[in-house]
Amino acid sequence: MLKLPHAVLRSTLLALTVFVPTLHAATTPEALDDQAREAGVPVTQLRAFAEVLERVRGAYIEEVDEKELLNAAIRGMLYELDPHSAYLTPDQFEDLQTTTTGEFGGLGLEVTMEDGFVKVVTPIDDSPAARAGIRAGDLILKIDDTFVKGLSLEEAVEKMRGERGSKVSLSVLSEGEEQPRTVVLERDRIKVQSVRQDTLEPGYGYIRISQFQNNTGMETGKALEKLQGEGKLKGLILDLRNNPGGVLDGAVQVADLFLNNGLIVYTQGRDEASRNDYRAHAGDRLQGLPLVVLVNGGSASASEIVAGALQDQGRAVIVGNRTFGKGSVQTVLPISGDSALKLTTARYYTPEGRSIQAEGIVPDIKVEVASVKLLKEHLPREADLPHHLMNQNGENGPDAEPEEEPLASRDYPLSQALSILKGITLAGKR
Repeated sequence: MLKLPHAVLRSTLLALTVFVPTLHAATTPEALDDQAREAGVPVTQLRAFAEVLERVRGAYIEEVDEKELLNAAIRGMLYELDPHSAYLTPDQFEDLQTTTTGEFGGLGLEVTMEDGFVKVVTPIDDSPAARAGIRAGDLILKIDDTFVKGLSLEEAVEKMRGERGSKVSLSVLSEGEEQPRTVVLERDRIKVQSVRQDTLEPGYGYIRISQFQNNTGMETGKALEKLQGEGKLKGLILDLRNNPGGVLDGAVQVADLFLNNGLIVYTQGRDEASRNDYRAHAGDRLQGLPLVVLVNGGSASASEIVAGALQDQGRAVIVGNRTFGKGSVQTVLPISGDSALKLTTARYYTPEGRSIQAEGIVPDIKVEVASVKLLKEHLPREADLPHHLMNQNGENGPDAEPEEEPLASRDYPLSQALSILKGITLAGKR
């Protein structure tokens, strides 16, 4: 059993304190401790850390790598701060940089940690996770043969990563279910189409943003131009459901598209002088037309910045359910060895000074998630009566075309958002 002498441990301790006083040659260990305490150095805790490290090295049942032990200590230190601060290995740092460009490998899940389990914030559109029916709010209890309880978020995410084409088994528990279900997913290259647009009805446009990336503001502007080119717009729905957030600048640029001036968001760090304001520029690209923003519990971070800004500015009606409530800003700080530190450095606030942290955005109009079964009317029409008069155009009407599945049965919250948008448009004409 290898043991370090006490003097070596003490030297290690003094090095860890990063405390370099000017010492007399005869300075005693007790005097060093006193000087360290006066400087605010937690001497007792650092000594305990050095002792635990040595005990693990010397007495643990298997030989352990000292570098791995120290990396684990760093991860544990950050894990205790908040769910979003983390130590990134070189591979994880590279993955994070790749994610902001819109293409990366994996299952297509945005996750966080809750009560020791991995909780799904949202599945990414058209990803293996979304196609398998995994939903926002689901808990992941087990990854292959490993129980999630006891793992850090980074460790759990690492186990879900893998090469494209490889498979992973997840034990998933959905809200309202008593027993978890097993879902086998095949890892794929996830390419996120950040923005897409559609015309729901003539004059009523729809833009869906699935994630905020570096170019999301520009793509949203192009999507708006396409809708405007298809015909005169009466109003727009901006769908931010299950959008886990992303790049802060992307959120600011999107909100700026619909505002003429004023504050969009501000961030505030620990020091008062660290406040940063983000303001809108002149030029509402929608020219004041009615705007409805659709959100749910999977709308987080950058999504909440957009919803909060448009709500506080009175520019949009927010529809759906309370959002996730991630109101903190993470800064990625590269460190030696191509690794990085993802550290929470600020909170962000809406224009009216509301902190969204752990509260979320409360919609102006709440719409529950529902599955709707439409009932067809069986009342007779004029055309069904015997000997009815023919239409003066000579026909009873055009040949019936196959009916598309109604929006209300396909996406009930979206159908409600459209009804609200149409109501605002009609009210504005009176």
